[in-house]
Amino acid sequence: MKDSNYLKEKNARSLWHPMTAPSDSLKNPPAIIVGGEGSTITDVDGHRVVDGVGGLWNVNLGYSCQPVKDAIAAQLDRLPYYSIFRGTSNDAVIELSEALRDFFAPEGMARAFYTSGGSDSVETALRLSRQYHKIRGEGARTKFLSLKKGYHGTHFGGASVNGNANFRTAYEPLLPGCHHIPAPYPFRNPFNESDPARLAQLCLQALEDEIAFQGAGTIAAFIMEPILGAGGVIPPHPSFMPGVEAICRKHGILLIADEVITAFGRTGAWTGSRLWGVKPDFICTAKAITNGYFPFGAVMIGEAVTQVFEGDESGRAAIGHGYTYSGHPVGAAAALACLGEMQRLNVPTLAAARGTQLWAGLQALKARYEVIGDVRGGYGLMLAIELAGPGKAAPPKAQPGQVQATAYKAGAMVRVSGPNIILSPPLVLTDSEAQTILDALDAGFAAL
Repeated sequence: MKDSNYLKEKNARSLWHPMTAPSDSLKNPPAIIVGGEGSTITDVDGHRVVDGVGGLWNVNLGYSCQPVKDAIAAQLDRLPYYSIFRGTSNDAVIELSEALRDFFAPEGMARAFYTSGGSDSVETALRLSRQYHKIRGEGARTKFLSLKKGYHGTHFGGASVNGNANFRTAYEPLLPGCHHIPAPYPFRNPFNESDPARLAQLCLQALEDEIAFQGAGTIAAFIMEPILGAGGVIPPHPSFMPGVEAICRKHGILLIADEVITAFGRTGAWTGSRLWGVKPDFICTAKAITNGYFPFGAVMIGEAVTQVFEGDESGRAAIGHGYTYSGHPVGAAAALACLGEMQRLNVPTLAAARGTQLWAGLQALKARYEVIGDVRGGYGLMLAIELAGPGKAAPPKAQPGQVQATAYKAGAMVRVSGPNIILSPPLVLTDSEAQTILDALDAGFAAL
């Protein structure tokens, strides 16, 4: 490995980083991570911290999960790659598909379609939704509905259903026919409603109103995260997603659950859909499916959609979509090992325990620091602190970054997204590591 000075000097000269301006990397060199073990990471200067970000919501089993590493190495030795396009398959992806069908049986999932990551999974679900309606002779159903504040990746389809202007404005015009309703976000919403149950009903009525305005016969699908992630960790009231499901069923609209973050235990339940008792038509997954060790994703397809595609004899069900790395055997082997390890550890119980600890600690911080406007979480290891000025005014832009920088020096990596400081640590986090995160944030707010 090159020395520290070389890496720091060359970083911004040779690459652009996602989700930031190129000039920012020149002015504010990033932390250069060179090692990881368990729930901790080490930077190029030897500074070791607890990873409160979990990579990017994905390293649920930590950085030293040997069964997954062994599965990847063994598959590389045996078959490092082969396509699953028409006419070929591989044994690892078949085994994984059976395991995932069993895992997602409570959500009514029947088939898997493989991708290279979360944005690919969303794109796949959007495309198959339109095709489903065309097979059924309802080709006018082309529109998509989603939530403001929702995040669904960076492809043109995903950016179009995203509910945050930061991911849209620079790339417009986007996909036509994408419309958004207010998110059930008690801290800030157009109804000025702070009661979560009442707000959920207002948002559901907004969905009904939008469907009536657009015409139900023109809408292909509604897509949502069971708990909004990148938009600031916004858990809806328990009545909201079941209400969305009921409205979609009434109007013949497909429901896509974007579980790229929430699947595989992060919410304290095995999936976000299971948390709310919902059976969507598609479930988009990626991230924790391979613990971040290999780029891989899967779209799980519900029984009703499966029957329409597999029962068609008109030729309209031929899937003209896929990726070079769909069903990659190394990714499939990694996913199989991850699934086994997640089930062995029963990671939802781990996420619930540490999430409860962090939730209580963040509430205590909120009581001490006026700059903390809202604390959100309460469902596993998905938590956020929203900074705010008097009267919920937006905080100075530099403040979240200042807290992040001090917290890093004090022993924890946390993530900034707008006015929010987001926590999504590995699900194998220990109680002492959770306390380190809380202590580091305390130091950050004290310095601020």
